[in-house]
Amino acid sequence: MSTALFAASLGDSLNSFFEAAGQFFSDLAAVHWPALVVGLLFFGANLTLRSRAFFNSLRAAYPSVPIQWRRVWGAYFAAVGFNNVVPARGGDVIKLFLTKSSVPGSRYPTVAAAFFVESIFDACVGVLVLIFAFTQGVFPKPPDFSKLSSFDISYLASHFRLTLFLITAVAVGALIAFALLSQRARAFWLRVRQGLTILTDKRRYLRQVASWQALAWMSRFAAFWFMLEAFGVGGSVQNVLLVFGINQVAGAVPFTPGGAGVQQALMVKVFAGSASTAAVAAYSVGQQIAIAFFTAAVGLCAIIFIFRFRSFREVIAAGRASQQAERAAEGDGGETADEQLPASVGGRGGGDGDGYTPSARYY
Repeated sequence: MSTALFAASLGDSLNSFFEAAGQFFSDLAAVHWPALVVGLLFFGANLTLRSRAFFNSLRAAYPSVPIQWRRVWGAYFAAVGFNNVVPARGGDVIKLFLTKSSVPGSRYPTVAAAFFVESIFDACVGVLVLIFAFTQGVFPKPPDFSKLSSFDISYLASHFRLTLFLITAVAVGALIAFALLSQRARAFWLRVRQGLTILTDKRRYLRQVASWQALAWMSRFAAFWFMLEAFGVGGSVQNVLLVFGINQVAGAVPFTPGGAGVQQALMVKVFAGSASTAAVAAYSVGQQIAIAFFTAAVGLCAIIFIFRFRSFREVIAAGRASQQAERAAEGDGGETADEQLPASVGGRGGGDGDGYTPSARYY
């Protein structure tokens, strides 16, 4: 019975998505293309600014290592482009591998921790956005998610026991991973701490990470304003913040590329009174298609011309091989964490109090 309901929900969600996609392609002439292009350029600026924040976190973690910003930028775009086309956030594997390969002597725990630094600012903004969205009277409450025409979020919302089981399974998996890592706890946590180095200097964090992320959010705001205008929904502070709220919810359900199904279902519900159903449906799918095409194209160019790979698949295969090789090296008693750590976290690295060294080269 449950399988039949899931299949029916999935079928309804796919029908709704393809109808909206058909609406978008049939009304291409109605799209305001200059506004859409400007919106995509602002979205690209958003990712570029975010990559700079990530780059600065890596500089703090590896102060004496030459790091090229263009490679960090390329890894960032490649990951976002892949995630917007393929579900389950496989782009994170791409970003970790490409970034690690761009920082000589780096380790995966350190690179992952450096990326985690961004989530602090994003979480603060995300909470404020969700508070705003839920207080506007148009955003559905969590219990009403089961009524949305998106099989992933509606199915999870209407099957509380399954959702609780999945959350528990993730928690148990995290505990098991922690237990396995505890065998090399000192080396592992020193590497994680290394990736969080920039957080030990509040002024530097605000100047080199939070400030870049604030500019990125402003660029993202402008991007969605122009895209709302491009599809006839109408750009406004309220509408953009509601889109942000929708993206926050969609990002928590990674079963479709970029959370496309969830985004479409929520947008049709949220903007029902702001524009025609056809315009909202076209926007909900059109902006997702435009962003996916733009980021995937730029990301593919990055992995071809910057990293010299021929496809996303080849990058993923190389990334998995790299992770296995690192685990094997650690299992065989390879180099210790102290050999990679700057002086601030117990290693032998040099540098002044701000994390810079005279010999370090940055691009």
